[in-house]
Amino acid sequence: MSLFQEVLGKIENKQAVVGIVGLGYVGLPLAVEIAHAGYKTIGFDVQDKKVEMVNQGVNYIGDVVNAELEALVKSGKLSATSDFSFIRDVDCVAICVPTPLDQYQQPDISYVKGSTEEVAKHLHKGMMVVLESTTYPGTTEELLLPILESTGLQCGKDFYLAFSPERVDPGNQQYKTKNTPKVVGGVGEESTKVAAALYRNVLEGGVHEVSSPAVAEMEKLLENTYRNINIGLANEMAIICNRMGINIWEVIDAAKTKPYGFQAFYPGPGLGGHCIPLDPFYLTWKAREYDYHTRLIETSGEINTAMPEYVVDRAMKILNHQKKAMNGAKVLVLGVAYKADIDDYRESPALEVMEHLQKQGAEASFFDPHISEYRHKGKGYTGLAELTEQALREADIVIICTAHAAVDYEFVQKHANAVFDTRNATRNVADKAKIELL
Repeated sequence: MSLFQEVLGKIENKQAVVGIVGLGYVGLPLAVEIAHAGYKTIGFDVQDKKVEMVNQGVNYIGDVVNAELEALVKSGKLSATSDFSFIRDVDCVAICVPTPLDQYQQPDISYVKGSTEEVAKHLHKGMMVVLESTTYPGTTEELLLPILESTGLQCGKDFYLAFSPERVDPGNQQYKTKNTPKVVGGVGEESTKVAAALYRNVLEGGVHEVSSPAVAEMEKLLENTYRNINIGLANEMAIICNRMGINIWEVIDAAKTKPYGFQAFYPGPGLGGHCIPLDPFYLTWKAREYDYHTRLIETSGEINTAMPEYVVDRAMKILNHQKKAMNGAKVLVLGVAYKADIDDYRESPALEVMEHLQKQGAEASFFDPHISEYRHKGKGYTGLAELTEQALREADIVIICTAHAAVDYEFVQKHANAVFDTRNATRNVADKAKIELL
C-alpha cells in the first residue's frame, strides 16, 4: 500500500488525529466540527486563556454551541494545548492563525511563518498540512513549502501540503463552518485529494478542488475584493444621493427587484471585520511584484476608509441645523460591533467614528447590547450598561453605526433629539421625525 493510500485510509476510517493551530473565530468552530465528525482533535494556541477555556468546555466564540463544545471535551474527542510538541501526535494539521496588516498596510505573515516553523519541528512522514489563513497568492508554495521541506522530507512523497481558505461569516444564521462549501488547492494532485478527503468527511457544504494553492489563495481574495469594491460603490452612491436629495436605501430596494444582473450591497459607516477591509491589500501588495497597480481596488478602499470621517461630517451638519456645535456636543453611538448581532469589533468602523468624534471635541459615548467594552489603539472604552430614556435625551445626537436587532429603534426615535442612521436600522419606525439616513 502506498503512503497516499495509507493516509487516505486513515482519514476515511477516522483514525487520523487532527490538529488545529489557532483557536479563534476560524479555528475553534473548525475544531468542533472535526471532533463532532468523529476525529480525535487537538487545538493549539499560544494564548493560555483560550486553551484553559476549551479544556473546561467553556465557549468564547459566538458560532460555537456551548453544550456541543462541552460534550466533545468531556468525551475526549477535543482538547487544547499551548505545547506545540504534541504536533508529533497529529496526522493532519490546519493552520488558522491571523494574517493582519502592518502599519504600512502590508501583509504581516509572521503568525503563519511561526506556526509553520513549529509544525516543521514535528513534521513526520504521512502528515497533511493545510493553511486556512487568508493571505496573498503564493504563500503556501513560497513560504510554507520551503520551511517544511527544510526538514529533509519532500512534499508529495513524504507529506502533503494544501491551501483551503476559511469562509467564516460570524453571525450568519444560514451558513456556518459545517455547511459552507470549501475550496482546496494542493501542492500536487495527491495533496489536493488528501485535504479534500478530510473536509468531505467533516463538512456538508461540498468541496471544490482547484489546480494549485495559488488558485485557492486568489479565490479567497476575489471573494472579499468583490464585496469591498461593491460596498465602495454603494458608499459612493450614498454620498451622491445625499447631495441630490435622494434616498439611497429606496434606490437599492428598487434596483434589487430586478431578478438578474444586480446584487444588493449597502452603504454604511465603513468596513469592518477580519476579511473585507484587509484582504484586498494582500492582492495590491502582491500585484506590485508583477508591476501592476490595482487602481479599482485602491479607489474603493479609499472610499470605504473615508466613510467614518464622512459620517462625523454629516453628524456635524445635522447639529449645525439645530444651531449646535460638534465641539462640546454629547454624541451617543449605537453599536460598535462591525456587523449586526455579533460581539466582534475587529476593524469596526464605529471605532473610527468614535475617534473622529473625540478629535472634533465631542463627548462621545456608546451602547452596544453585545459589547460592554472595547480596546482601540491601546486605549480601553466602556459603554453604557443600559440604553435608557435619560441617556437618549441627554445626547445631542444619536449615531446608529450597527443595526443590532436587540435595540428598540422606536424607543430611540421617541426619546432622542436627533438620530443619524447609517444602517437604515430605523426602516420600520413609523415616525421618521428626527431621523436622517446616510
